Amino acid sequence: MDKYLVGVDDTLSVSVWRNPELSVTAVVRPDGMITVPVIGDVVAVGKTPEEVASDIKERLSTYIRNPQVAVSVTQLVSNAFLTRVRVTGAVVSPISSPHRPGMTVLDAVLEAGGMTDFAAPDQARLYRKVNGKIKAYAVHLKQILQKGDLSTNYELLPGDIISIPERSF
Repeated sequence: MDKYLVGVDDTLSVSVWRNPELSVTAVVRPDGMITVPVIGDVVAVGKTPEEVASDIKERLSTYIRNPQVAVSVTQLVSNAFLTRVRVTGAVVSPISSPHRPGMTVLDAVLEAGGMTDFAAPDQARLYRKVNGKIKAYAVHLKQILQKGDLSTNYELLPGDIISIPERSF
């Protein structure tokens, strides 16, 4: 399994053994940093908690002999952002919704309030990251809604984006 990488808005608990005044709970700022007493700002985003702990330990060693530092993620906010499903374009209310197992394209479109009168339902696309590249899948919403053809009512994965364009007149 991949190691967790810290993201913006995650909450980190930094513990420095036998130095409670240096221990802190910090939210990762939009610039990717957290602030630790004595040493100031430390880059956290894109690193594992162990790498953040190592950086803090190295910087604290100037002030403390052999500091013992532990960093743990206490709130995974950035991960929740990555596991959302989004619906954009010609829908009543564009959404960014938490992914739920078994969720389909139709579920997400209905959650967005359905399509507007100006939607081009058979030109909708599902965008999904596959092996590091974005892949587009055709979604025929008109066929799904009017004919019950569920062949393009894909089951959604975390991070999927559904885009429904407006038709041209």
